[in-house]
Amino acid sequence: MGEFMTETQQRPAGARPSTETLERRRPIATDRDGMPGPLDGPEAAVILERARMSVDPELRAAIESLPPSMRRVALYHFGWVHPDGTPAAGNAGKAIRPALVLTAAGALGGPRARAAAMAAAVAVELVHNFTLLHDDVMDQDTTRRHRATAWTVFGEADAILAGDALQALALRLLAQDPHPASTPAAARLADCVVELCAGQHADTALEKRGPGEVGLDEVLAMAEAKTGALLGCACALGALYAGAAEEDVAALDAFGREAGLAFQLIDDVIGIWGDPSRTGKPAGADLAARKKSLPVVAALTSGGPAAAELAALYELPYDKEDLQRTALAVERAGGRDWAQAQAADRMARAMQELARAVPDPEDAGGLLALAEFVTRRSN
Repeated sequence: MGEFMTETQQRPAGARPSTETLERRRPIATDRDGMPGPLDGPEAAVILERARMSVDPELRAAIESLPPSMRRVALYHFGWVHPDGTPAAGNAGKAIRPALVLTAAGALGGPRARAAAMAAAVAVELVHNFTLLHDDVMDQDTTRRHRATAWTVFGEADAILAGDALQALALRLLAQDPHPASTPAAARLADCVVELCAGQHADTALEKRGPGEVGLDEVLAMAEAKTGALLGCACALGALYAGAAEEDVAALDAFGREAGLAFQLIDDVIGIWGDPSRTGKPAGADLAARKKSLPVVAALTSGGPAAAELAALYELPYDKEDLQRTALAVERAGGRDWAQAQAADRMARAMQELARAVPDPEDAGGLLALAEFVTRRSN
């Protein structure tokens, strides 16, 4: 996937020199098959591990305050208990969103701002997992983080109610936080939840429409609302807790949104061509569900024989015998190449926005490392 790497290394038009410096420091890498490659260097891994260790005790304390019925589901969802309630080794996810909150606060306000932003980091992680619990029910996904999804273990109703409780916990944390940024942070997070719901509604509505009835612009807008909004909100909350100027809060929100769209583009590539042993999901799960993912819609709207073949396949019920043919049609129609190039372009835009708010490459390094980590992910 050489074009992905080349486009990321190009300097965006009108970018400040600091953006060019950031681009040179960490070009995005991919493997021979065009999948995200391993992170070069420990920086992002260290940031994420630090965030996970900081956030988990506060996160677990919040969940322990829930009534037993919802607490059990939430603890299972985070990987901390087995279905019978006995302790489990745990896989609560990568903590990308709380890491963004804490890293943004630190970049703009130093260690004190980072420490002060803990409630916001936990709130963002609670909201993220509220969406995961609900999404798994709506999408009827049976696996998450290499184990059965909560709704398959406890039932749809319990999973939905646990998700609702996590959202309430998030807003309660901010409401009880004495920091002066907590009120605007709560308002911003509530607005983000509304946007997330609108994006999810758009996503489910798209699935009911024919393959020829979906435009690329509306799918990009849906993806920004579903994925980019919360990453942008996480960065903005960190900036708020650092006491940043309004324009810097807006720039970090835009940075997170662009990085989030790059994240979704790569996630959609993984959804078609990912390795099940690494993703924890069946190969081609998105194609099997006939999802209008970004590479698929790009392929459908490209014109030509491969696009027509893909449209015809998408009109038919899923047949596992056609899975490889469907993936090949997406690739031949340009969907995979388009998604990879778009991800590179969105990362370039993200770096422009980051340079506006944090011009010093050293201060911006942690946020850049996190943004590039999500575009290199393979599970």
